[in-house]
Amino acid sequence: MRKRSSKPRVDENVAAFEAVGRLTGADRPQARKNPAAVALGRLGGKKGGRARAEKLTAERRQEIAKGAAAARWGKRKSAG
Repeated sequence: MRKRSSKPRVDENVAAFEAVGRLTGADRPQARKNPAAVALGRLGGKKGGRARAEKLTAERRQEIAKGAAAARWGKRKSAG
């Protein structure tokens, strides 16, 4: 049976493109984010968590916390 390499295989075309870019000094164009979209997403994200927390009842918050604790502690495997 063939041994599997621990290194991920690199596509030859991608490697060649990157090598040519390094030799010529030309890099890949950087993806730029639309500043207006970033600001709009941040605006909603900043108020989202607080608004959700204010709507939750104490009982519902407790249920969520119990579920989170069960998920955290449930991941542990017994040694042996």
